[in-house]
Amino acid sequence: MAAVNPYLNFEGNTEEVFNFYKSVFGGEFNTLARFNEMPEEYQPDKSESGKIMHISLPIGGGSFLMGSDRPSSYGPIGKGDNFYVSIQADSEEEATKLFNGLSAGGVVTMPLEKTFWGAFFGMFNDKFGVQWMINHDYNQK
Repeated sequence: MAAVNPYLNFEGNTEEVFNFYKSVFGGEFNTLARFNEMPEEYQPDKSESGKIMHISLPIGGGSFLMGSDRPSSYGPIGKGDNFYVSIQADSEEEATKLFNGLSAGGVVTMPLEKTFWGAFFGMFNDKFGVQWMINHDYNQK
């Protein structure tokens, strides 16, 4: 079965963002590569050589959160609201830990609570503008 791994782009602060996510999820980066590690003919402007070309953080269940710094030559990032990173937690305790950790400094749009559809669910925008959904289904199979 195919896996879905969210891939996030940032304007120069990917390392800060992923260190924050690492502090919440734990674990170690599976990959952390910088632009200056690419063959020279593919590297963006030298001023961006220390920025993140690709980073990957295992977040459980065989899933990875991935991202990179967008080279300035690609133009600015349009911050949209057409996506969420959705995390399926194994318990209320795990859901609460992830919700509280990731929403710190952000804006809660739906508090984490029991819902009418049989889940413990909440939504927020983290302090970097990424939208998240945290869910624990009570009737997991």
